[in-house]
Amino acid sequence: MSTNPEFDESAWRSELDRHRERKDDFFATERQSPIPEDQRDAFDGLSYFDPDAGYRVEADLEPVESDETVVMDTTVDTQQEYERVAELRFELDGEPLSLVGYAGVGEEANSLFVPFRDKTTGQQTYGAGRYMEFEVDGDIGEAETVPLDFNLAYHPFCAYNDAFACPLPPEENWLDVAVEAGEKLPDA
Repeated sequence: MSTNPEFDESAWRSELDRHRERKDDFFATERQSPIPEDQRDAFDGLSYFDPDAGYRVEADLEPVESDETVVMDTTVDTQQEYERVAELRFELDGEPLSLVGYAGVGEEANSLFVPFRDKTTGQQTYGAGRYMEFEVDGDIGEAETVPLDFNLAYHPFCAYNDAFACPLPPEENWLDVAVEAGEKLPDA
């Protein structure tokens, strides 16, 4: 269960359901959808793990003060540059874990990109990993905690279409646990 005493699970589930419905609609109907146009009529929605409030945790946010860039390989043998913006420390099932939040070089630092791999990667979830993205209210240096909801973890567009170049999660964001939340493979 979420550790936030103000957490309303019913409202959270309703918002998560609406988010998933909007995403399915986008994938099925929008021109920018990663689903190839000739396959959209057969598309009947993405596959997800069942919603689990235990995968919505409060993460301690520690800003990273460094000008060093991280070069991430992509699914099409190119590279993309990112900056480490924050370290997110949290617990899942009592186990302390951390992930790094990144921003594209030159992008606003209050928008965090969190690519990750876990023990479901390549089995129940896409083999190149999954992503989370979220905004931090206000200045990232002033935020102490942020809600980290793995139920919003998603497969990159390259999972649905090889035409996309998707960054591969760096080793510092490989979790040694199974995160059974968010998007999963259709037959998993």
